[in-house]
Amino acid sequence: MATFLDIHPVDPQPRLVSRVVDTLRDGGLVAYPTDACYALGAQLGNQQAKERIISIRKLDDKHHFTLVCADFAQLGQFVQLDNAVFRAVKAATPGPFTFILPATPEVPKKLLHPKKKTVGVRIPEHRITQAVLAELGEPMLSSTLLLPGEEEPLALGWEIKERLDHQVDIVIDGDETGNEPTTVIDFSEGYPQVVREGAGDSASIV
Repeated sequence: MATFLDIHPVDPQPRLVSRVVDTLRDGGLVAYPTDACYALGAQLGNQQAKERIISIRKLDDKHHFTLVCADFAQLGQFVQLDNAVFRAVKAATPGPFTFILPATPEVPKKLLHPKKKTVGVRIPEHRITQAVLAELGEPMLSSTLLLPGEEEPLALGWEIKERLDHQVDIVIDGDETGNEPTTVIDFSEGYPQVVREGAGDSASIV
């Protein structure tokens, strides 16, 4: 059964944040709220947790996993950015955007898109997520909590606990999130291509 943690959305309790981080470091899978919607998160390089995400979401090998980063300095370690892309991404973060970019050697090969050698990255504007990332000290491997056959991601902690009780290790209940995933912008060719319209306004970038 998943542990249900009620974490304050404005002032996250350090004890509970530490419990989430300990679970991630022990190989666990966490359902957590973001500035867009709920997502599934695991420690970077945790292949078993990645397989659990694939199983829950029924993903194929074309899926872009996302590295959720604490800040721009951390994001810059994992993706390649020229000056124009740097300015565009910097202006839109933190916020409900995911950017697909060429990966650096810091990214585990099994997380890369098999053909493009790209990865998704984002910096959320959400205090619980930021508190977890600060203590973890590295990005989280992440994917939107959108279940197979459903049009909208799950947005309520108690509903996630009910539906995924035996498939995740922790469900964080913060405030209610939105029910739109991030807007996905592909910069892998050096210019912006909108892959998915979501919670972020793509007109501010494209």
